Amino acid sequence: MNLKKIVAAGIAAVCAVSMAACGGSGSGSSKVTDIQYKDIKLGQTGKDIKANLKLFSHRTDMLKNDYPGTTWKQYIAEFNKTYPNIKVTVEANSDYANSAMTRLQGGDWGDIMMIPAVDRAELQNYFISYGSLGDMNKEIKYAVNQSYQKKVYGVASVGNASGIVYNKRIFKEAGIDKLPTTPKEFISDLKAIKEKTKATPLYTNYAAGWTMGAWDAYIGGTATGDPNYMNNVFTHTKNPFKDPGDGTHAYNVYKILYDAVADGLTEDDYSTTDWETSKNKLNSGDIATMVLGSWAVSQIQSAGDNAKDVGYMPFPISVKGKQYATSASDYAYGINKNSSTTNQEAAMIFVKWLTEKSNYAYNEGGVSIAADDDKLPDLYSDFKNVKLIADEPAPDGEEDLFNDLNSDSELNINSGGDSRVQSIVEHAANKDESYNDLVKEWNQKWNDALDSEGVDTK
Repeated sequence: MNLKKIVAAGIAAVCAVSMAACGGSGSGSSKVTDIQYKDIKLGQTGKDIKANLKLFSHRTDMLKNDYPGTTWKQYIAEFNKTYPNIKVTVEANSDYANSAMTRLQGGDWGDIMMIPAVDRAELQNYFISYGSLGDMNKEIKYAVNQSYQKKVYGVASVGNASGIVYNKRIFKEAGIDKLPTTPKEFISDLKAIKEKTKATPLYTNYAAGWTMGAWDAYIGGTATGDPNYMNNVFTHTKNPFKDPGDGTHAYNVYKILYDAVADGLTEDDYSTTDWETSKNKLNSGDIATMVLGSWAVSQIQSAGDNAKDVGYMPFPISVKGKQYATSASDYAYGINKNSSTTNQEAAMIFVKWLTEKSNYAYNEGGVSIAADDDKLPDLYSDFKNVKLIADEPAPDGEEDLFNDLNSDSELNINSGGDSRVQSIVEHAANKDESYNDLVKEWNQKWNDALDSEGVDTK
């Protein structure tokens, strides 16, 4: 059992003993507001509410006055023009994935938090429902991602498409006039960058850890073209990391990283990479590419004087000649089940305002969460011939199967699997284990997990 599941189990135990221990900043009452997200009419609903809310966020940068984008202070000031009596304070932590799990267990996180990696079955233990899945699908995108038994417990803050941040000027200097669409083309382009420019072709951001986990986001729809793959196919497939022989699927996603490191196309010393300085280095052209979600583009554009040089290209995998990009949600807002009903209603109003009125997702270079807003930021200009797809949900009764297999196998795919992806860099650099041997180990772990869970395989 991995750490996150252990912590989640511990939280459930604590809350079972004393729901008050998991309370928020409200009255500590276990009552839940009757209001539904769909019933809120911004500017009308809750005009007389007086509340002091606390939001626990992963966005530490937005607390800084010199943040080049819109700060939390600015968003809240705009919100208070409509709701002057709903006061919001924000706390953020740079190690959010771990600290949020700890804070959730301690119960001192406030009224709204970005939902950490808890099992879906546990969502109802900590958060109120925004409404039924059917209703919420009409209101927001990605509603199913934080749902359980047809109820939705989280509203995504922003949608991201999977691609690669790159420096346009460096690509031009390297003589690259067409973006790569296959792993072979991408590695060839990285070699051209190394030969013709002074830039680091691909920066791994190994030392930060969480940045390595970003590679997991590409093995689903992006690498297969199948929106059912992650939750309906992968969970019933033996040897899912094997080479399909056509440049697609998980095998070829991670092989790009292994080959780039093995061929000397990454930084000289992976152990000394630095996330904060890497943003400026890509902006200035010292780095050519970084594999990250689209959320990173606005941060990198604002990290220096060369915003126009920072672009976002589709991940270089094609399925039968067509490119795809998984569109997925970032952290979702969850509202504390044990805040007062007044704070719960005020919190839902604030979340809906962030989703529909603040322009937050667009400002951060992401896909809008509002169901009826299909406007895409300019950063997706290279995605004109790419189909964006969202993962389909798991079938009824299998909502937690992926998490269970992830935990049993200890592969932690899309769930803090930083060390597994870091091991690709380590073995490629040290040349002490082949990529195929790594893949063999992963397949065995996944197959063992399938057997332990009694899953029917295809």
